[in-house]
Amino acid sequence: MVNERLRAAFDEAGFTMESVARQAEVDPKTVQRWLSGRVPHPRHRWTVAQLLDENEEFLWPGARRRQAGALGAAAEVVAAYPYRADMDAGRWRSLITNAEHQIDLLGYTLYFLPQQHPQLVDVLLDKCQRGCKIRVAVADPASDNVRRRDEEERDPITLVARIQSSLQSFKPLLACEAADLRFQDAPLYNSVFRFDDEMLVTPHLYATSGHAAPLLHLRRLGPSGLFSRFAAHFEAIWADSRPIGHDRPRKPVRSGI
Repeated sequence: MVNERLRAAFDEAGFTMESVARQAEVDPKTVQRWLSGRVPHPRHRWTVAQLLDENEEFLWPGARRRQAGALGAAAEVVAAYPYRADMDAGRWRSLITNAEHQIDLLGYTLYFLPQQHPQLVDVLLDKCQRGCKIRVAVADPASDNVRRRDEEERDPITLVARIQSSLQSFKPLLACEAADLRFQDAPLYNSVFRFDDEMLVTPHLYATSGHAAPLLHLRRLGPSGLFSRFAAHFEAIWADSRPIGHDRPRKPVRSGI
């Protein structure tokens, strides 16, 4: 059955089979099959939906639920990168700007985010004022875990210096009721970056800086997949975190979804 919604989205956005094929890194015959009714793989659905500025569920109704049932947890893996730095900065920017309900950022320093995206905090403030829940957790610079990790990495810019830089960048969020900025004191397991139903996860490696660690791009399809496991990881660390700033409430902001 012809996918009329996809065809109409092509026409409205001014794309051809050839131009979409180039962007999705497939051949035009594959795009023709999509127009004829074949459902693309998750990573291609995401790419095409972003390209056409359309909702994935609108273009392929029920595809995410069917894919989850057929492939299990692996269906939630949109992409995997051997290095965090391999993921294009534009993809990060798209995930940040498209989130409407919840953004969670968990890491030891999060130093690279405001460095890579100079307007990040302004974007987060705007979203916060529109009701989006923002939760940011960085490592306590006085933590023994930070000291040990510094000894492992041997980076010229220490973790403490990077944490202090991030705190200065994220400090304006303290003025927003829907945002919370907290210290966590867990060993370095995974950094988690959640944007509504999309998530980026960095599994950290011994003596390896964050930019050189692997990166997983996940999309939630159901309640029992990889996305939910890493979301629970965030919640457990968040529950043990403490507020930054003496005038902040002791009770942490809860999940928005």
